[in-house]
Amino acid sequence: MAEISDVYFVDGMRTPFGRAGEKGMYWNTRADDLVVKAMIGLMDRNPEVPKDRVDDVAIAATTQQGDQGLTLGRTGAILAGLPQTVPGFAIDRMCAGAMTSVTTMAGSIGFGMYDIALAGGVEHMGRHPLGGDADPNPRFLTEKLVSADALNMGITAERIHDRFPHLTKERADRFGMLSQHKAQAAYDAGKFQPDLVQVAIKDATGAWGLATEDEGRRPETTMEGLATLKTPFRPHGRVTAGTASPLTDGATISLLASGTAVKELGLRPKMKMVSFAFAGVEPEIMGIGPIPSTEKALKKAGLTIDDIGLFELNEAFAIQVISLLDHFGIADDDPRVNPWGGAIALGHPLAASGVRLMIQLAAHFQERPDVRYGLTAMCVGLGQGGSVIWENPFYTGKKK
Repeated sequence: MAEISDVYFVDGMRTPFGRAGEKGMYWNTRADDLVVKAMIGLMDRNPEVPKDRVDDVAIAATTQQGDQGLTLGRTGAILAGLPQTVPGFAIDRMCAGAMTSVTTMAGSIGFGMYDIALAGGVEHMGRHPLGGDADPNPRFLTEKLVSADALNMGITAERIHDRFPHLTKERADRFGMLSQHKAQAAYDAGKFQPDLVQVAIKDATGAWGLATEDEGRRPETTMEGLATLKTPFRPHGRVTAGTASPLTDGATISLLASGTAVKELGLRPKMKMVSFAFAGVEPEIMGIGPIPSTEKALKKAGLTIDDIGLFELNEAFAIQVISLLDHFGIADDDPRVNPWGGAIALGHPLAASGVRLMIQLAAHFQERPDVRYGLTAMCVGLGQGGSVIWENPFYTGKKK
């Protein structure tokens, strides 16, 4: 009989994130090549894990078509040089795709069915815009199940401002600006670079280059500059390009293992999974989704928000993160939250972003043995939230 097992995040890597569209660095790069490059980088960095011991590969993509379709977990595994005995599958929970890849594989490991799994995601939003060839069921509108603009994420963000007037545009602008400044400071300190897989790229003239860092950062951002930006989702609105994550291309991958595999192979995990949860909310105000999912995950873990020492929250929009912080009584500029900035600066390649949060939290844990628990959480299109609570294996209980 298989035994219930602990689940460990052993390691994670990602490609640099690029601006979506013809001017972005990945315009001439295939989506599947991005995730394959990340997988190769991760396996090369963990040579003690035999490739034939990988039990399954889960790769998420939101718009599963073209070079981002065809059962990415399986095709990616073959292209990355894993043995053909290694199976794989594709997954979709929009923005929480990679997070769901991780939690799905964690369930299989926890139940004792798997020992080692790869989980991640990819989104090439330049080639495959959100909802590119989707055909929503007409009942959504005829039966008024969902508002016609519920898939316009910017409008859902404006609605959070409507619901919580004390969460002002100025607060959102300041959060967006600080994300840019923190991300650049982390780059300058060499924090991101160890976990980035360099990608060979080709520009419009056919010249080859190398993608080595996230392309969309704007460290020169100021409050004065943000105040002048247009509000594209509503006349005289409050959401701007400065307080929203940009359209982004990129891929992420993680290596998960059971307690048995960790001991057998002598692995050194970076995090231990404590609990996870997903929750549904009104699609029209999808940004509040991580509030109920975090409450569920905390309850499952037997913890409170006060036990969480580090937060990696996906910045789909500044207002979306601020609404969660406000709900839990946490200051907008709390140093525990997104210490190296977030998606407003780094980008949000939908189905890939969940594992980026985990990679960053894992790096924080190694620097912070005084912190025991951390949270990765994100809002999800069509009205959902996802949250995963992690424990720091380097925790000593001693304050810095």
